[in-house]
Amino acid sequence: MIQAVIETGGKQYLVAPKEKVIIEKLEAKEGETVNFDKVLLTVNDSNVTLGKPYLTGAKVTGKVLSQGKGDKIVVFKYRAKSRYRRKQGHRQAQTVVEIQSIA
Repeated sequence: MIQAVIETGGKQYLVAPKEKVIIEKLEAKEGETVNFDKVLLTVNDSNVTLGKPYLTGAKVTGKVLSQGKGDKIVVFKYRAKSRYRRKQGHRQAQTVVEIQSIA
């Protein structure tokens, strides 16, 4: 089984072919192909290749399935005895990508 660790949106993800990954929003339309060049590590059965910090020539290809927003979180600030309350909601923009190939 082949796997890779990619970096996108300031986060790292362990991916494998035919796997769906929810990542930070990408500027790509649904159905487009995206390439991830920042590959930190690849695993092919028992053969592990590690980059310093990235692997040269390694590329992970994916297909954008959908664009959307994540679950809503509530940010609530409160100070006791001072009548200070602030309630704010947030929904993070995200992209669902299906990994096609790891090269």
